[in-house]
Parts: sequence; structure tokens; C-alpha cells
Amino acid sequence: MPGPVLIYSRFPKALMKRISEKFDLIDAAGKPPVTVFSKDELANVRALITAGGQSLRADVMDTLPNLGAIVCYGTGYDGVDLEAAKARNIVVANSPAANASAVADLAMMLMLTATRKIIPADQYVRSGGWAAATPSPLMTAPAGLPGAKIGVYGMGAIGRKIASRAAAFEMDVGYFNRTNYADLPYTYFPTLEGLVDWCDILMVAVRAGADTQHIINADMLKRLGPNGTVVNISRGSTIDEKALVAALRDKTIAAAALDVFETEPHKPDALTEFPNVVVTPHIGGHTLESHAGMQGCVIQNLTAFYAGKGVAHPVT
Repeated sequence: MPGPVLIYSRFPKALMKRISEKFDLIDAAGKPPVTVFSKDELANVRALITAGGQSLRADVMDTLPNLGAIVCYGTGYDGVDLEAAKARNIVVANSPAANASAVADLAMMLMLTATRKIIPADQYVRSGGWAAATPSPLMTAPAGLPGAKIGVYGMGAIGRKIASRAAAFEMDVGYFNRTNYADLPYTYFPTLEGLVDWCDILMVAVRAGADTQHIINADMLKRLGPNGTVVNISRGSTIDEKALVAALRDKTIAAAALDVFETEPHKPDALTEFPNVVVTPHIGGHTLESHAGMQGCVIQNLTAFYAGKGVAHPVT
């Protein structure tokens, strides 16, 4: 086997089992590597595996003097300081599109759960309200999906799969993206503001970064309007959560559905108290098929790196 591969983030052992059959893994268990391993041990590390959303900055890279590859388990790499890696000749790799179908499926589930009021409906049955014919303001008839306008912010692999699923639900699909793709049959909006003004449901599928930090703010939520729903399967950093709480409290928007949060794991708070908010614990890519795909990409990246061929899926 090649030299040791450092597991930088905290991963369940089951997710690393397939990778460990091909590479010698040493696990920092989510702790700073310098607190777990000696300098000599870290000097032997040429590659590491990380969760793309976890912070991985220059100071950590400097504790790994021979590090040559940072391999992200999943599509995201927003936690990695790309400039610091470039300055140190460290290549960064990810697992592009490996979990796109699973995330798109969850996005649709969240949208349906929020717009069709599934959670209040479930509680209405469980509490006996339905059997007792108790009036419930949460059970008023919602608008259906056919003809509804869904705005997809970010038309990457996940955004494209969300759009195709939404079209199958007879929804009108629009999108905002840095690139206007001529091959897509959906309406392109040249600005995010224009997309949000137009849509009933805003689906946030954009890649996280400094340019998207809190981009869904109070103004955007106001544009979405009192009948609007926001769904986020991107990164929690894209939505200003304080603004979102205020918008829900003031009924500036109708509902929200979130798989990601600014701080994870997310503790119960003002946001989770709203009956018109659907929350899941960042499980968009958490399917057997997605994990198999992401593990395959990690193995491909590490295999290519140790063979002196760069990485299979470089972040450019």
C-alpha cells in the first residue's frame, strides 16, 4: 500500500471500510491532527480525506509538510482554503455528481412536505384532531404543484436533476446560474433577484462560497413573498438564518424546508419551532448508492494521485 492517508473529518467507520481495503488510513476522528499524531507520523502523510464543508485552512496544511492531495468525500469543497492549497502545490479533488440524484430526490421531498403541509397533517391524525373533526388553521387547502413556478438557483448536476423532476410535476421551471445553458428547456433569468421575484418556490442548489454567503437575505425573502417557499439543499451559509426566522415570524414567506444549516448539527431553536418549517439533518446525499459513488470517487482520486497522475476529479 502507499503511505498513510489521513482521515481529517469525523466519518462513521462504515463509510471508510471500502477505502481502507485499498489504502492505509489513519484517523484523526475530527480532532486537529497535531493533537493525535506525532510530527514524524504527519510527515509521512501525502493525502487526506475530508468532508468538503469542514474548515481546512493553511495552518492545518502547514502541519502536513508533505501533503500533496486533499480529497473531499462528496461534491462540496467550500471548507477548503483553495488558495492556500494552491500556494503549497496541493491538489484538491472531490466526488462530482456522485450524490446528485439523491440530493435532488430529497429536495423534491422537502418541497412536497412543506407545500402540502405533510407534517401538520401527520400531527393532525396522530393527535386525534381528524377523528374529532377539530378545526385546524394549518389544514387549509394549499396551492397544488401543476403550474407552480419553481426557481432553481444553481444549475449544476444537482440543479439539473431538480429541474427535470420539477418539470415532471408539471411545474414551470426557471433558473439563475452564472452560465445560461442553451441546451436547457427552462427559462433563464439573468439575475437572482429576477428569479426570486418570479418564482413561488425557491430551490437553493448553488455551490457555497464567499460570493454566496447569506445571499438569501431579508430582501430576497421579501421578494419571494407571502405565498413563497424556500428550500435549501446547498449549504446553510447561503441563507441568513436570522432573516429567515424574522420572515417566518412576520409571515413574509409561507414556509421553509432545510436540509442544511449555518451551524451543524443544528440544535432546536426559534427556527425549528415553526410548524411551517421542515428540517432534516443534512441527509441529502445519504443513500447507499450515493455513498458507493462517493467512495468510488475517493478511491479513484487517491489511486491516480499515488500513481503520479494527479487526481481523477480535480477541483479547478
